[in-house]
Amino acid sequence: MFGIFGATLLLSLREIRRHLLRSFLTTLGIIIGVAAVITMVTLGNGVTASIREQISSLGSNIFIVFPVRTDRGNPRPFDQTDIDAVSGQIAGVKLAAGSASSSAIAFHNGQNWSTSVNGVENDFLNAQSIELVDGRSFSAAEESSGQNVCILGPKVLEAIFVPGTSPMGEEMRLDSVSCTVIGVLEERGQGGGGGQDQDNVVMMPLKTVQRRFVGNTDIQSFVVKYDSNYSSTAIQESLVELLRERRLLQDGQDNDFNVIDTAQVNDALGAATGALTAMVAAIAAISLLVGGIGIMNIMLVSVTERTREIGIRLAIGALAREVQLQFLTEAVVLCCLGGLIGIALAFGLSYGLAGVIDVPFLFDPVINVMSFLFSAVMGVIFGYYPAKRASKLDPIEALRHE
Repeated sequence: MFGIFGATLLLSLREIRRHLLRSFLTTLGIIIGVAAVITMVTLGNGVTASIREQISSLGSNIFIVFPVRTDRGNPRPFDQTDIDAVSGQIAGVKLAAGSASSSAIAFHNGQNWSTSVNGVENDFLNAQSIELVDGRSFSAAEESSGQNVCILGPKVLEAIFVPGTSPMGEEMRLDSVSCTVIGVLEERGQGGGGGQDQDNVVMMPLKTVQRRFVGNTDIQSFVVKYDSNYSSTAIQESLVELLRERRLLQDGQDNDFNVIDTAQVNDALGAATGALTAMVAAIAAISLLVGGIGIMNIMLVSVTERTREIGIRLAIGALAREVQLQFLTEAVVLCCLGGLIGIALAFGLSYGLAGVIDVPFLFDPVINVMSFLFSAVMGVIFGYYPAKRASKLDPIEALRHE
């Protein structure tokens, strides 16, 4: 059996080689279909991973709370008593920390750079798992007294400090406020509200920003880190109920604040991008069907061209199933070659496009193997009818064919 199949495979490869250009054009639909499906799935996986990374940079097991505009007027900020109430009255809350921010121009060594100044506490850094690559975080004395110390984001460091030198202990200026650099944040990329660049930021003690930049004691937003052993839904409901009570909202009145659960956002966006990727891949897979129809068409043409050859084989003793196997093998080989070329093309396209749109390149062996197997199945499906037709030819009539 293996000898028959091996001989049939060699005959199929020989026939494909005799009409190399026609064979390539025939498999073009398969090539494009396989390449499109794999490329779309690979890029979709990369986009999903990128989104998840951005959201995870906000921290895990946290809520982000911020005021919103309602029909009653401008957003009402929070204050420190709100933060203390959330931290002390809701079971499962590990810590809550507020923030205030403002835009500023950073100056140092004759260089200037537009950035944002975030007033935070160490609890805020811990809640969002913000790490430092150099220096230290704020001391308790610096937080309580609102001293002029700052922690730089990587982009600010790169823009106004001499490359290769440590900024620790250096004096810089934010608008008219001087501060001493005590740390450098790790690179975090895009994230936060409105896709804010989290690397282009200077962090200072909350009281310092409130006093020197925004001119009030308002909390513009705060984060709540909760224990993963507790139900996030129950904690969120308690949080909303407590804030409505403190903000004197009556029954029927809309919340004048919003609560974002990063875990829910992560899951929702992951599901959305996954569904979109599947839809685009399904559309791309239509070209595989078009390619299969092209395979059937050229195999029918091949049967017509080789009618006399088929008649000779049948007349000298070849079995009908052997003729059928030969033509079916040719169709499968064509589709498999198209699948392999498509996989190679998809690898190059995916790698290049991932770099262009700045998402990670995630090679998925499963989709590659599945695409190859699907292309082989297409060869069986669309090659069966031409192969069956060839095997049913009458030897006498076939020998008369010119």
